[in-house]
Amino acid sequence: MSDQTPLLLVIALLPFIGALIPGLMIRAGRNACAIFTAAPTALAFIMLLLLAPAVFRGEVLHFRLDWLPQLGLQASFFLDGLGLLFACMITGVGLLITLYARFYLSGEDPMGQFYTFLLLFQGAMLGIVLSDNILLLLIFWELTSLSSFLLIGYWKHLPDGRQGARMALAVTGAGGLAMIGGMLILGNIAGSYNLSDILQAGDAIKASDWYLPALILILLGAFTKSAQFPFHFWLPHAMAAPTPVSAYLHSSTMVKAGVFLMARMWPALGGTQEWFYIVTSVGLITMVIGAVVALFKDDLKGLLAFSTVSHLGLLTALLGFATPMAAVVAVFHIINHMTFKAALFMTAGIIDHEAHTRDIRRLGGLRTLMPITFVIGTIAALSMAGVPLTNGFLSKELMLEEAWHAHLFENHYAAAVLATLGAVFSVAYSLRFIFHVFFGPVRDDYPHKPHDPPFGMWAAPALLVVFVVAIGLYPPLVEPLVKVAGQAVIGDAEMPYFHLAIWHGVTPALIMSGIALAVGAIILIAFTPVDRLWLALKVPYAKAMFDALMARLVGFSTWLTAGMHNGAISRYLAIFTVATVLLGVIAYMGGGLSAPDRTLLPIPPVVFIGWVLLVAGAIAVVALHRHRFRALVVLGIIGLMISAGFIYLSAPDLALTQISVETVTIMLLLLALHFLPKETPNESGQALRIRDGAIALVAGVGVAALCYAFMLRGVPTISDYHLANSYIGGGGTNVVNVILVDFRGYDTYGEIIVLGIAGLTIYALMEALLNGPAARRLRNTDYSQDRSRDRHPLMMVIATRVMMPIALMVGIYIFLRGHNQPGGGFVAGLVVSIALLMQYMASGFAWTQERQKIEYHSLIGWGVVIAGLTGAGAWLAGKPFLTSAYGYLEFPPIEEFEWATAIAFDLGVFLTVLGAVMLMLYSLSRIARYAGETVNVEAMDYDPTDRTTDRTTDQKEAR
Repeated sequence: MSDQTPLLLVIALLPFIGALIPGLMIRAGRNACAIFTAAPTALAFIMLLLLAPAVFRGEVLHFRLDWLPQLGLQASFFLDGLGLLFACMITGVGLLITLYARFYLSGEDPMGQFYTFLLLFQGAMLGIVLSDNILLLLIFWELTSLSSFLLIGYWKHLPDGRQGARMALAVTGAGGLAMIGGMLILGNIAGSYNLSDILQAGDAIKASDWYLPALILILLGAFTKSAQFPFHFWLPHAMAAPTPVSAYLHSSTMVKAGVFLMARMWPALGGTQEWFYIVTSVGLITMVIGAVVALFKDDLKGLLAFSTVSHLGLLTALLGFATPMAAVVAVFHIINHMTFKAALFMTAGIIDHEAHTRDIRRLGGLRTLMPITFVIGTIAALSMAGVPLTNGFLSKELMLEEAWHAHLFENHYAAAVLATLGAVFSVAYSLRFIFHVFFGPVRDDYPHKPHDPPFGMWAAPALLVVFVVAIGLYPPLVEPLVKVAGQAVIGDAEMPYFHLAIWHGVTPALIMSGIALAVGAIILIAFTPVDRLWLALKVPYAKAMFDALMARLVGFSTWLTAGMHNGAISRYLAIFTVATVLLGVIAYMGGGLSAPDRTLLPIPPVVFIGWVLLVAGAIAVVALHRHRFRALVVLGIIGLMISAGFIYLSAPDLALTQISVETVTIMLLLLALHFLPKETPNESGQALRIRDGAIALVAGVGVAALCYAFMLRGVPTISDYHLANSYIGGGGTNVVNVILVDFRGYDTYGEIIVLGIAGLTIYALMEALLNGPAARRLRNTDYSQDRSRDRHPLMMVIATRVMMPIALMVGIYIFLRGHNQPGGGFVAGLVVSIALLMQYMASGFAWTQERQKIEYHSLIGWGVVIAGLTGAGAWLAGKPFLTSAYGYLEFPPIEEFEWATAIAFDLGVFLTVLGAVMLMLYSLSRIARYAGETVNVEAMDYDPTDRTTDRTTDQKEAR
């Protein structure tokens, strides 16, 4: 095993970085856009070639960057023979597709968008084949589904494109969900989520009772992605995508992701009877069904799509045989299939581009009109048929040989017969592609007069055809790559002896191949009656079954949604509360509750009084909930009582936070009440109130019982660890703050992001509200009767002006002391927010807003960025994300003082909290303007120079 190889991380990131470029470079022209799209792909390909010699020497290159090691999530990559093969195919074919798409797409197609989607997909595929962590692999796996959805539905104006994209996402997404479960089980069995460890734990995995569930779930993910029966139907309907997408997805990328996964997991999951029967059976059935259906498709891309399904079944069957030689043959055919299938799809695209149709029934005679296209397409199709002197012949022979030796359901001939049957129809549809498209008389009713395209369009398939012929005539050309990739598949098993050659003598495989060629040619000759017979059979279509299933699911979902989501928040809360109570009951019925080991402490009178006040407050909220202002006052009292409880229990940080949150919340709600009726209308009937009361009572009793059970029993906690390591590990004596900015800093980072999103969401909702019908209603509402003429009194304005600098000083003080004393960025942000809120309440929304110079959106953004950069800075020291560093500085004559990087993270928290709270307030201020509030000329109502004039007239009028 080699040392860290950072190039692997660069290779994995390059396509994602490159995806930012095409949207900008399209402004410089289509050629510039294509060149800058090809640049990151070419750079990744060159880097792979630089690493290839080490891989061919048998080394496995690694790179690991800890992300969340406690959860087993690492940015961990590795490159072995199998990864090198697939990564080179992804980047190599990606370069050819970039060139081909430049000439294929019309001037009306948004090329920058296409190339962006293409690079995103390429990056996701590279992530799959290079990942050394199954959790990271799962992320990239889902990214391929999302990016392929964008590519398949690229032509948004085509209904078939939109439906094909939805179908692909639904099927592969569902398989991905199953695969997530299987991977988690697999990692639990192996005791690690690193692929390197899992592949070494094959014996333990196969001996586990959880082996079969993990196997089935993982295979579901692989089968759906690689369009194996019965999930094969989505792939042909993805043909509505532009041909460059079809060529890329079907030759070397998305549809081979499932095959790659089976090959990668071969050492850990293969070699059992379950693996053999499931994988082999599915593969052979898919091979035959795909080949049969392909023969009768009149659409060129439809024919090639089902042929891809068939060849993917062939690869799956080979991996299912679970012999080292079959795995090596699968690797060889992966290479060959990539060369001829990409060339064929590009050929189909050229024909469609030039003749304006892909319907085989409207083609024919193109041999003389498009000679270059004819040569490229014919050679590629002959390879797909497995004709001698092409690379497809070599891998087909080896496949038939392995099928001959496989015993399926204790039958020596079953696998061989099915493989031969698939090969027969493979020959038939390949010959149909050649003869029904290129041969025959030249027609005079083409939708458009066909001719060979410019060099830029046929150069890529021509290069691939060169490899088809070169490998077919000189197989040792790829033998080293096949060996190193094959060894990576079979793991520690001994590499079987094999030699790629054109002639191996008269073998059962040669005889089976001869039968396939002869019978396939006969079927083509008798195609017309065979086609009529196929139509007469009225074979059921999987798409129709899928559509019927989706219609039933949509109908059920609509019924369920209409019953549960009727717009009443009381129903939502009732469902949520009942579900929570039921989960608690299930957990309690599961047992495990130990006997009490603690006794009750005496209750001091003050505590008892506080508890009674809390109970009374809770009852008062229920009783007064229809009167909004009274209920809000009682809620404030409850919040203050809880703060007092925190102080009594020696939790000053929580008390300080509770008081600050309570103050800000109450003030915001008070401001919001300005736009609401004084009382809530009574919308619930007696029966509904009884139901809700019963649910609330049961839930409350359950929570009380849970708290009581916990208080009577000693529960292991991690507080001792935090107390012991707060200063040693985080450099702070305030354990709560150190937990928030270091030990659990990732949680805090997520929370401030959520808070920022909440502020932005409220702003967006107000934007929609004030640009719709509601804005007209607000402007037409008369609030004059409800307004006091003393809305901005002198005393309140003066008091808030005095409070402002004091509050800012307190906020800064609380911020700076937070690492060692109660305080921190969150509380400081709330304190400063209170100071600003008071300005709004004293002098009005509009007057104060016009004088604020800080953009609250920017505060949220800068807060999240500063916090994130602080966390990422830990990587420079080789530490996990958001690990704090601290030290001591001395500036004479000032005494030595401590500093910690956590203060920068706390600054991000402070800015995000301040920005989110004030953005929410700003949203309310916009409603005030629409509601008719005037803008003050002065900060208060009282003006000593004019005691007769109302100085709260509109500012525009005053000016």
